[in-house]
Amino acid sequence: RSQAWFQAHILGRLDALHEAGGSHQSYASFEGAQEHCRVGKKSLKNWVVNAFRERKALALTLNDTKTAVNKLNQMANVVVGLIVSALWLLILGVATTHFFVFLSSQLLVAVFVFGNTLKTIFEAIIFLFVMHPFDVGDRCEIEEVQVVVEEMNIMTTVFLRYDNLKIYYPNSVLATKPIFNFYRSPDMGEGVDFSIHVATPMEKLTLMKERILRYIDSKKEHWYPGAMVVLRDVDETNKLKVSIWLRHTLNFQDMGMRFVRRELVLQEMIRVLRDLDIEYRMLPLDVNVRNTPPLQSTRMPTTWNYS
Repeated sequence: RSQAWFQAHILGRLDALHEAGGSHQSYASFEGAQEHCRVGKKSLKNWVVNAFRERKALALTLNDTKTAVNKLNQMANVVVGLIVSALWLLILGVATTHFFVFLSSQLLVAVFVFGNTLKTIFEAIIFLFVMHPFDVGDRCEIEEVQVVVEEMNIMTTVFLRYDNLKIYYPNSVLATKPIFNFYRSPDMGEGVDFSIHVATPMEKLTLMKERILRYIDSKKEHWYPGAMVVLRDVDETNKLKVSIWLRHTLNFQDMGMRFVRRELVLQEMIRVLRDLDIEYRMLPLDVNVRNTPPLQSTRMPTTWNYS
């Protein structure tokens, strides 16, 4: 009962705020709020879930950053400790020239053995703290594979693929690859391509454009104004290529919502094409028959009894 009262109270406050003309931009962030002039329980629930996910991703990012900084601090403490010890021995006169020659030779051996490792660590630190192309929870595309950042460490980054397969990437390798970050991208565009017959009358093409654009304009919470329906090209003398270009009111961080909106456009497009009887027909094929069997055949099925 208290949960139902809380939901009703929140929804009532939001509706009253919208009627008063305040917080119009915040009101538009709820799915379907502008279309129905009210905030529904489902849209409020989705908004709360998305807000919780963003808070959780931010907390994980801060935690991973803190862990990486602590490890970097430990490594820096070791290096500084070695330098201070050498200077202390030199100042007190404990260390002699022979000692430093011996120490230098050992240092050269260590550089020869661990030089590549130190180079990798340095590149990983530059990538993680200077380049910093993503945070935990960001959806990215690396080598044509879409992944979500799961965990960030100094040496490696853990990603989740679409099927929840964990992928471990060395940060030094990631520094050499192009990374597409959907979360940091602005609201992104969408394209739908289809083909119709080239003999379709211009009147039907005009009606098709008007109806599709009218539907897109009616979904202001999904799409920006200025969508386009263009006739792009003619292929094989019978195929007219048509494209719908439009822009989401979100980026592709939420890939599921992107395809839900795209599906609605496809459903409306199919409905318009069927209503206007617009279709695509294949080119006629010439079939040459060189030999035809006789009208009366003496062949009988194998299941028949010949006796």
